[in-house]
Amino acid sequence: MTRDAREDAAALQGEEWQTMRCPACDHRLTQIIVGDITVDVCKGACGGIWFDRFELQKVDEPHESAGEILLDIERDERIKVDHDKRRHCPKCASIIMMRHFYSVKMQVEVDECPGCAGYWLDVGELTAIRKEFKSEAEKMKATEEYFSEIFDTQLGELRAKSAEQAERIRRIAWMFRFICPSYYIPGKQAWGAF
Repeated sequence: MTRDAREDAAALQGEEWQTMRCPACDHRLTQIIVGDITVDVCKGACGGIWFDRFELQKVDEPHESAGEILLDIERDERIKVDHDKRRHCPKCASIIMMRHFYSVKMQVEVDECPGCAGYWLDVGELTAIRKEFKSEAEKMKATEEYFSEIFDTQLGELRAKSAEQAERIRRIAWMFRFICPSYYIPGKQAWGAF
Protein backbone atom coordinates (compact mmCIF):
# COMPACT_ATOMS: atom_id res chain seq x y z
CA MET A 1 0.00 0.00 0.00
CA THR A 2 1.42 3.41 -0.94
CA ARG A 3 1.82 6.23 1.53
CA ASP A 4 -1.01 8.21 -0.09
CA ALA A 5 -3.29 5.19 0.09
CA ARG A 6 -2.41 4.70 3.80
CA GLU A 7 -3.21 8.37 4.45
CA ASP A 8 -6.54 8.11 2.66
CA ALA A 9 -7.42 4.90 4.55
CA ALA A 10 -6.46 6.51 7.89
CA ALA A 11 -8.56 9.60 7.08
CA LEU A 12 -11.58 7.40 6.30
CA GLN A 13 -11.19 5.62 9.63
CA GLY A 14 -10.92 8.94 11.48
CA GLU A 15 -7.26 8.45 12.39
CA GLU A 16 -4.74 11.24 12.04
CA TRP A 17 -1.89 10.31 9.74
CA GLN A 18 1.28 12.32 10.23
CA THR A 19 2.19 13.69 6.84
CA MET A 20 3.93 16.81 5.81
CA ARG A 21 2.57 19.05 3.09
CA CYS A 22 4.64 21.14 0.72
CA PRO A 23 4.68 24.77 1.88
CA ALA A 24 4.93 25.94 -1.76
CA CYS A 25 2.26 23.88 -3.55
CA ASP A 26 0.50 21.89 -0.76
CA HIS A 27 1.44 18.51 -2.30
CA ARG A 28 2.23 15.61 0.04
CA LEU A 29 5.96 15.34 0.75
CA THR A 30 7.76 12.05 0.18
CA GLN A 31 10.62 10.90 2.40
CA ILE A 32 13.83 9.79 0.75
CA ILE A 33 17.05 8.62 2.37
CA VAL A 34 20.18 10.38 1.19
CA GLY A 35 23.39 9.18 2.80
CA ASP A 36 22.81 9.36 6.55
CA ILE A 37 19.87 11.78 6.41
CA THR A 38 16.19 11.47 5.55
CA VAL A 39 14.72 14.43 3.69
CA ASP A 40 11.20 15.20 2.57
CA VAL A 41 10.78 16.14 -1.10
CA CYS A 42 7.90 17.40 -3.18
CA LYS A 43 8.33 14.63 -5.73
CA GLY A 44 6.18 14.88 -8.82
CA ALA A 45 5.00 18.41 -8.00
CA CYS A 46 7.13 21.55 -7.40
CA GLY A 47 10.39 19.66 -6.64
CA GLY A 48 11.15 21.45 -3.36
CA ILE A 49 13.10 19.87 -0.49
CA TRP A 50 12.60 20.01 3.30
CA PHE A 51 15.70 19.66 5.48
CA ASP A 52 15.38 19.15 9.21
CA ARG A 53 17.78 20.96 11.53
CA PHE A 54 21.47 20.45 10.56
CA GLU A 55 20.64 18.28 7.51
CA LEU A 56 21.27 20.95 4.88
CA GLN A 57 24.84 21.45 6.17
CA LYS A 58 25.55 17.81 5.27
CA VAL A 59 24.84 18.34 1.55
CA ASP A 60 25.50 22.05 0.88
CA GLU A 61 29.05 21.71 -0.47
CA PRO A 62 30.03 20.26 -3.88
CA HIS A 63 32.32 17.58 -2.39
CA GLU A 64 29.46 16.12 -0.31
CA SER A 65 28.32 13.39 -2.67
CA ALA A 66 25.01 12.65 -0.94
CA GLY A 67 23.67 16.00 -2.14
CA GLU A 68 23.96 15.06 -5.81
CA ILE A 69 20.85 12.87 -5.60
CA LEU A 70 18.83 15.89 -4.47
CA LEU A 71 19.80 18.05 -7.43
CA ASP A 72 17.32 16.38 -9.79
CA ILE A 73 14.06 15.73 -7.96
CA GLU A 74 11.23 14.63 -10.26
CA ARG A 75 8.87 17.58 -10.74
CA ASP A 76 5.88 18.80 -12.71
CA GLU A 77 7.00 21.71 -14.92
CA ARG A 78 3.44 23.06 -15.01
CA ILE A 79 3.49 23.93 -11.30
CA LYS A 80 4.57 27.52 -10.73
CA VAL A 81 5.69 28.53 -7.26
CA ASP A 82 4.87 31.97 -5.82
CA HIS A 83 8.03 33.09 -4.00
CA ASP A 84 6.26 36.13 -2.53
CA LYS A 85 3.71 33.99 -0.66
CA ARG A 86 4.30 33.57 3.07
CA ARG A 87 4.85 29.89 3.80
CA HIS A 88 3.99 27.78 6.79
CA CYS A 89 6.54 25.30 8.12
CA PRO A 90 5.65 21.75 7.02
CA LYS A 91 6.58 20.48 10.52
CA CYS A 92 5.31 23.34 12.69
CA ALA A 93 2.11 24.14 10.81
CA SER A 94 1.30 27.22 12.92
CA ILE A 95 4.68 28.89 12.28
CA ILE A 96 5.38 31.02 9.23
CA MET A 97 8.89 30.56 7.88
CA MET A 98 11.35 33.42 7.39
CA ARG A 99 12.78 34.03 3.92
CA HIS A 100 16.41 35.11 3.98
CA PHE A 101 19.71 34.76 2.17
CA TYR A 102 21.55 31.51 2.89
CA SER A 103 25.02 33.06 2.88
CA VAL A 104 26.88 36.35 2.81
CA LYS A 105 27.12 36.18 -0.98
CA MET A 106 23.36 36.93 -0.99
CA GLN A 107 22.72 34.82 -4.07
CA VAL A 108 20.21 32.28 -2.77
CA GLU A 109 17.13 32.92 -0.63
CA VAL A 110 15.77 30.07 1.46
CA ASP A 111 12.86 29.62 3.88
CA GLU A 112 13.80 28.77 7.47
CA CYS A 113 11.49 27.86 10.34
CA PRO A 114 12.28 29.86 13.50
CA GLY A 115 10.69 27.07 15.55
CA CYS A 116 12.40 23.86 14.43
CA ALA A 117 15.30 25.42 12.42
CA GLY A 118 14.43 23.41 9.33
CA TYR A 119 14.98 24.71 5.79
CA TRP A 120 12.70 24.67 2.76
CA LEU A 121 14.51 24.91 -0.59
CA ASP A 122 12.65 25.47 -3.83
CA VAL A 123 13.81 23.71 -6.98
CA GLY A 124 17.27 24.91 -8.05
CA GLU A 125 18.21 26.50 -4.73
CA LEU A 126 20.33 23.55 -3.55
CA THR A 127 22.28 23.65 -6.84
CA ALA A 128 22.92 27.38 -6.37
CA ILE A 129 23.99 26.88 -2.72
CA ARG A 130 26.43 24.11 -3.68
CA LYS A 131 28.03 26.45 -6.27
CA GLU A 132 28.58 29.31 -3.79
CA PHE A 133 31.47 27.86 -1.77
CA LYS A 134 33.76 24.87 -2.21
CA SER A 135 34.20 24.23 1.51
CA GLU A 136 33.14 25.32 4.99
CA ALA A 137 36.50 27.08 5.42
CA GLU A 138 35.88 29.17 2.30
CA LYS A 139 32.40 30.04 3.60
CA MET A 140 33.81 31.11 6.99
CA LYS A 141 36.49 33.26 5.33
CA ALA A 142 33.87 35.03 3.20
CA THR A 143 31.73 35.63 6.28
CA GLU A 144 34.67 37.12 8.21
CA GLU A 145 35.55 39.38 5.27
CA TYR A 146 31.94 40.51 4.93
CA PHE A 147 31.58 41.43 8.61
CA SER A 148 35.00 43.05 8.61
CA GLU A 149 34.00 45.19 5.64
CA ILE A 150 30.78 46.27 7.33
CA PHE A 151 31.83 46.69 10.96
CA ASP A 152 35.58 47.43 11.10
CA THR A 153 35.12 51.18 10.68
CA GLN A 154 32.43 51.32 13.35
CA LEU A 155 34.38 49.11 15.76
CA GLY A 156 37.50 51.23 15.22
CA GLU A 157 35.54 54.37 16.06
CA LEU A 158 34.12 52.72 19.21
CA ARG A 159 37.60 51.59 20.30
CA ALA A 160 38.99 55.10 19.77
CA LYS A 161 36.08 56.62 21.73
CA SER A 162 36.60 54.10 24.56
CA ALA A 163 40.33 54.85 24.67
CA GLU A 164 39.57 58.59 24.76
CA GLN A 165 37.11 58.10 27.64
CA ALA A 166 39.64 55.95 29.53
CA GLU A 167 42.26 58.68 29.14
CA ARG A 168 39.84 61.31 30.53
CA ILE A 169 39.18 59.08 33.55
CA ARG A 170 42.93 58.70 34.13
CA ARG A 171 43.40 62.50 33.99
CA ILE A 172 40.59 63.09 36.50
CA ALA A 173 42.02 60.43 38.82
CA TRP A 174 45.45 62.05 38.48
CA MET A 175 44.01 65.45 39.51
CA PHE A 176 42.60 63.88 42.68
CA ARG A 177 45.79 61.98 43.54
CA PHE A 178 46.36 64.08 46.65
CA ILE A 179 42.82 63.67 47.90
CA CYS A 180 42.45 59.94 47.17
CA PRO A 181 44.88 57.30 48.39
CA SER A 182 46.82 55.52 45.62
CA TYR A 183 44.71 52.37 45.89
CA TYR A 184 41.78 54.34 44.41
CA ILE A 185 43.54 54.95 41.12
CA PRO A 186 41.65 53.06 38.36
CA GLY A 187 43.31 49.88 37.28
CA LYS A 188 45.50 49.62 40.40
CA GLN A 189 43.20 47.41 42.46
CA ALA A 190 41.32 44.19 41.75
CA TRP A 191 37.95 45.31 43.12
CA GLY A 192 37.67 48.54 41.06
CA ALA A 193 37.25 52.11 42.17
CA PHE A 194 35.42 54.04 39.46
